[in-house]
Amino acid sequence: MRDPFVSVIIPVLRDAGPLAALLEVLHPTTDVEVIVAPGDAGDPALGPVRRAWPVVQWIDGPRGRGRQMNAGGARAVGQWLLFLHADARLNDGWLDEIRRAAEAGAVGGCYRLEIDSPLWQARLIERGVRCRVRWLGIAYGDQGLFIRRDLFHTVGGYRAIPVMEDLDLVRRMRRHGRLHCSPLGVSVSARRWERDGWMRRTVSNLWILLLYLAGRSPDRLAASYSAWSGPGRPSDRDGGASRCQGAGRGGTMRASS
Repeated sequence: MRDPFVSVIIPVLRDAGPLAALLEVLHPTTDVEVIVAPGDAGDPALGPVRRAWPVVQWIDGPRGRGRQMNAGGARAVGQWLLFLHADARLNDGWLDEIRRAAEAGAVGGCYRLEIDSPLWQARLIERGVRCRVRWLGIAYGDQGLFIRRDLFHTVGGYRAIPVMEDLDLVRRMRRHGRLHCSPLGVSVSARRWERDGWMRRTVSNLWILLLYLAGRSPDRLAASYSAWSGPGRPSDRDGGASRCQGAGRGGTMRASS
Protein backbone atom coordinates (compact mmCIF):
# COMPACT_ATOMS: atom_id res chain seq x y z
CA MET A 1 0.00 0.00 0.00
CA ARG A 2 1.36 3.43 -0.92
CA ASP A 3 2.28 5.97 1.72
CA PRO A 4 -0.19 8.78 2.46
CA PHE A 5 0.38 12.17 0.86
CA VAL A 6 0.03 14.11 4.13
CA SER A 7 0.57 13.21 7.77
CA VAL A 8 -1.37 15.58 10.05
CA ILE A 9 0.33 15.89 13.45
CA ILE A 10 -1.64 17.35 16.36
CA PRO A 11 0.03 18.08 19.72
CA VAL A 12 -2.54 18.20 22.51
CA LEU A 13 -2.67 19.16 26.17
CA ARG A 14 -6.05 19.39 27.89
CA ASP A 15 -7.63 19.65 24.45
CA ALA A 16 -10.00 16.66 24.28
CA GLY A 17 -13.05 18.71 23.30
CA PRO A 18 -11.48 20.69 20.44
CA LEU A 19 -9.57 17.60 19.30
CA ALA A 20 -12.74 15.54 18.89
CA ALA A 21 -14.26 18.27 16.70
CA LEU A 22 -11.09 18.54 14.60
CA LEU A 23 -10.92 14.80 13.97
CA GLU A 24 -14.47 14.91 12.60
CA VAL A 25 -13.19 17.28 9.91
CA LEU A 26 -9.94 15.50 9.06
CA HIS A 27 -11.28 11.99 8.29
CA PRO A 28 -8.14 9.83 7.89
CA THR A 29 -7.98 8.31 4.39
CA THR A 30 -5.41 6.62 2.19
CA ASP A 31 -4.07 10.12 1.41
CA VAL A 32 -4.25 11.47 4.96
CA GLU A 33 -2.56 10.00 8.02
CA VAL A 34 -3.53 11.52 11.38
CA ILE A 35 -1.18 11.40 14.36
CA VAL A 36 -2.12 12.78 17.78
CA ALA A 37 0.71 13.42 20.25
CA PRO A 38 -0.71 13.98 23.75
CA GLY A 39 1.41 15.62 26.41
CA ASP A 40 -1.16 14.51 28.99
CA ALA A 41 -1.68 10.81 28.33
CA GLY A 42 -3.35 10.42 31.71
CA ASP A 43 -6.12 12.89 30.87
CA PRO A 44 -9.34 10.86 31.32
CA ALA A 45 -11.14 13.09 28.81
CA LEU A 46 -8.96 11.66 26.03
CA GLY A 47 -10.22 8.10 26.61
CA PRO A 48 -13.51 8.45 24.70
CA VAL A 49 -11.74 10.24 21.84
CA ARG A 50 -9.18 7.44 21.54
CA ARG A 51 -11.92 4.81 21.45
CA ALA A 52 -13.90 6.75 18.86
CA TRP A 53 -10.89 7.09 16.54
CA PRO A 54 -8.97 3.80 16.40
CA VAL A 55 -7.61 4.70 12.93
CA VAL A 56 -5.70 7.62 14.44
CA GLN A 57 -2.15 6.99 15.67
CA TRP A 58 -1.68 8.02 19.29
CA ILE A 59 1.86 8.76 20.48
CA ASP A 60 2.14 9.41 24.20
CA GLY A 61 5.23 11.22 25.37
CA PRO A 62 6.63 13.98 27.55
CA ARG A 63 4.92 17.36 27.66
CA GLY A 64 6.29 20.13 25.47
CA ARG A 65 4.87 21.12 22.12
CA GLY A 66 8.17 20.83 20.25
CA ARG A 67 8.83 17.37 21.72
CA GLN A 68 5.30 16.25 20.91
CA MET A 69 5.52 17.43 17.31
CA ASN A 70 8.94 15.84 16.82
CA ALA A 71 7.56 12.55 18.13
CA GLY A 72 4.77 12.75 15.58
CA GLY A 73 7.17 13.70 12.81
CA ALA A 74 9.39 10.71 13.62
CA ARG A 75 6.43 8.34 13.28
CA ALA A 76 4.88 9.94 10.17
CA VAL A 77 5.20 8.36 6.73
CA GLY A 78 3.42 10.99 4.62
CA GLN A 79 5.28 12.87 1.90
CA TRP A 80 4.26 16.10 3.64
CA LEU A 81 3.74 16.92 7.30
CA LEU A 82 1.03 19.30 8.52
CA PHE A 83 1.41 20.48 12.12
CA LEU A 84 -1.95 21.60 13.41
CA HIS A 85 -3.20 22.90 16.74
CA ALA A 86 -6.13 21.08 18.30
CA ASP A 87 -8.34 24.17 18.29
CA ALA A 88 -7.86 24.75 14.55
CA ARG A 89 -10.59 24.20 11.97
CA LEU A 90 -9.59 23.49 8.37
CA ASN A 91 -11.79 24.57 5.49
CA ASP A 92 -12.70 22.37 2.54
CA GLY A 93 -9.83 22.24 0.07
CA TRP A 94 -7.06 22.22 2.67
CA LEU A 95 -5.46 19.12 1.16
CA ASP A 96 -5.57 20.58 -2.35
CA GLU A 97 -3.60 23.58 -1.12
CA ILE A 98 -0.74 21.34 0.00
CA ARG A 99 -0.86 19.63 -3.39
CA ARG A 100 -0.61 23.06 -5.02
CA ALA A 101 2.43 23.85 -2.90
CA ALA A 102 4.07 20.57 -3.94
CA GLU A 103 3.34 21.15 -7.63
CA ALA A 104 4.75 24.68 -7.41
CA GLY A 105 8.01 23.39 -5.94
CA ALA A 106 7.53 24.98 -2.52
CA VAL A 107 9.26 23.40 0.46
CA GLY A 108 6.49 24.25 2.91
CA GLY A 109 3.80 26.76 3.74
CA CYS A 110 0.74 27.60 5.79
CA TYR A 111 -2.85 28.84 5.66
CA ARG A 112 -4.44 32.25 6.27
CA LEU A 113 -5.34 32.93 9.89
CA GLU A 114 -9.01 33.38 10.79
CA ILE A 115 -10.05 34.01 14.41
CA ASP A 116 -13.38 32.51 15.42
CA SER A 117 -14.99 35.70 16.70
CA PRO A 118 -17.36 38.31 15.22
CA LEU A 119 -15.58 41.17 17.00
CA TRP A 120 -13.77 43.92 15.13
CA GLN A 121 -10.66 43.22 17.19
CA ALA A 122 -10.41 39.80 15.54
CA ARG A 123 -10.57 41.34 12.05
CA LEU A 124 -7.90 43.87 13.00
CA ILE A 125 -5.57 41.14 14.27
CA GLU A 126 -6.13 39.08 11.12
CA ARG A 127 -5.22 42.08 8.99
CA GLY A 128 -2.13 42.72 11.08
CA VAL A 129 -1.07 39.10 10.66
CA ARG A 130 -1.43 39.33 6.88
CA CYS A 131 0.70 42.48 6.80
CA ARG A 132 3.29 41.00 9.11
CA VAL A 133 3.73 37.81 7.14
CA ARG A 134 3.77 39.60 3.82
CA TRP A 135 6.41 42.15 4.79
CA LEU A 136 8.37 40.39 7.52
CA GLY A 137 8.05 36.76 6.46
CA ILE A 138 7.05 35.62 9.94
CA ALA A 139 4.88 32.52 10.24
CA TYR A 140 3.50 31.01 13.44
CA GLY A 141 2.09 27.56 14.07
CA ASP A 142 -1.55 28.54 14.56
CA GLN A 143 -1.89 28.95 10.80
CA GLY A 144 -1.06 25.28 10.28
CA LEU A 145 2.54 24.78 9.13
CA PHE A 146 3.20 22.22 6.42
CA ILE A 147 6.61 21.02 5.25
CA ARG A 148 8.05 18.26 3.10
CA ARG A 149 8.87 15.33 5.35
CA ASP A 150 12.38 14.90 3.96
CA LEU A 151 13.14 18.56 4.62
CA PHE A 152 11.74 18.35 8.15
CA HIS A 153 14.30 15.66 8.95
CA THR A 154 17.07 17.48 7.06
CA VAL A 155 16.69 20.64 9.16
CA GLY A 156 16.42 18.63 12.36
CA GLY A 157 12.75 19.16 13.18
CA TYR A 158 11.69 21.43 16.02
CA ARG A 159 14.47 22.58 18.29
CA ALA A 160 14.24 21.98 22.02
CA ILE A 161 13.42 25.57 22.93
CA PRO A 162 10.56 26.66 25.20
CA VAL A 163 9.08 29.35 22.91
CA MET A 164 9.25 30.44 19.25
CA GLU A 165 9.89 26.87 18.08
CA ASP A 166 7.55 27.41 15.13
CA LEU A 167 9.22 30.62 13.92
CA ASP A 168 12.63 29.01 14.38
CA LEU A 169 11.56 26.13 12.12
CA VAL A 170 10.15 28.48 9.48
CA ARG A 171 13.40 30.44 9.31
CA ARG A 172 15.34 27.24 8.69
CA MET A 173 12.80 26.11 6.08
CA ARG A 174 13.22 29.36 4.15
CA ARG A 175 16.93 28.67 3.65
CA HIS A 176 15.96 25.70 1.49
CA GLY A 177 13.38 27.30 -0.77
CA ARG A 178 10.09 29.08 -1.21
CA LEU A 179 7.10 28.83 1.10
CA HIS A 180 3.50 28.82 -0.06
CA CYS A 181 0.87 30.75 1.87
CA SER A 182 -2.58 29.55 0.94
CA PRO A 183 -5.42 32.07 0.61
CA LEU A 184 -7.56 29.39 2.24
CA GLY A 185 -8.25 30.18 5.86
CA VAL A 186 -7.75 28.09 8.96
CA SER A 187 -9.99 29.09 11.85
CA VAL A 188 -8.61 29.18 15.37
CA SER A 189 -10.37 29.66 18.67
CA ALA A 190 -10.54 33.17 20.13
CA ARG A 191 -10.25 31.75 23.66
CA ARG A 192 -6.74 33.09 24.26
CA TRP A 193 -7.65 36.66 23.37
CA GLU A 194 -10.95 36.47 25.23
CA ARG A 195 -9.20 35.10 28.31
CA ASP A 196 -6.32 37.56 28.37
CA GLY A 197 -7.88 40.61 26.73
CA TRP A 198 -7.58 41.45 23.04
CA MET A 199 -5.17 44.36 23.45
CA ARG A 200 -3.10 42.81 26.23
CA ARG A 201 -2.65 39.54 24.37
CA THR A 202 -1.73 41.23 21.11
CA VAL A 203 0.76 43.65 22.67
CA SER A 204 2.35 40.83 24.68
CA ASN A 205 2.75 38.63 21.60
CA LEU A 206 4.31 41.52 19.68
CA TRP A 207 6.68 42.35 22.53
CA ILE A 208 7.86 38.73 22.83
CA LEU A 209 8.41 38.62 19.05
CA LEU A 210 10.45 41.84 19.07
CA LEU A 211 12.62 40.54 21.91
CA TYR A 212 13.19 37.29 20.00
CA LEU A 213 14.16 39.13 16.81
CA ALA A 214 16.49 41.32 18.88
CA GLY A 215 18.33 38.20 20.01
CA ARG A 216 16.95 37.44 23.45
CA SER A 217 17.29 33.73 24.23
CA PRO A 218 14.15 31.54 24.15
CA ASP A 219 14.78 30.58 27.80
CA ARG A 220 14.63 34.21 28.89
CA LEU A 221 11.60 34.77 26.67
CA ALA A 222 9.85 31.84 28.34
CA ALA A 223 10.39 33.44 31.73
CA SER A 224 8.89 36.68 30.42
CA TYR A 225 5.96 34.77 28.96
CA SER A 226 5.30 32.97 32.23
CA ALA A 227 5.48 36.21 34.19
CA TRP A 228 2.95 37.79 31.85
CA SER A 229 0.64 34.75 31.93
CA GLY A 230 0.35 34.98 35.70
CA PRO A 231 0.11 32.25 38.36
CA GLY A 232 -2.33 29.47 37.72
CA ARG A 233 -3.03 30.49 34.15
CA PRO A 234 -2.42 27.68 31.63
CA SER A 235 0.29 28.50 29.14
CA ASP A 236 -0.42 27.93 25.45
CA ARG A 237 3.19 26.88 25.06
CA ASP A 238 2.48 23.66 26.93
CA GLY A 239 0.78 22.14 23.96
CA GLY A 240 -2.49 23.69 23.02
CA ALA A 241 -2.83 26.25 20.51
CA SER A 242 1.01 30.17 17.05
CA ARG A 243 1.50 33.30 10.95
CA CYS A 244 3.11 32.89 6.22
CA GLN A 245 3.42 34.07 2.79
CA GLY A 246 5.70 32.22 0.30
CA ALA A 247 9.36 33.22 0.65
CA GLY A 248 12.42 33.12 -1.46
CA ARG A 249 15.79 32.18 -0.07
CA GLY A 250 16.50 34.61 2.71
CA GLY A 251 14.03 37.15 1.32
CA THR A 252 10.63 38.42 2.31
CA MET A 253 7.76 36.00 1.91
CA ARG A 254 5.49 36.39 -1.07
CA ALA A 255 2.40 34.60 -2.26
CA SER A 256 3.03 31.66 -4.55
CA SER A 257 0.61 30.70 -7.25
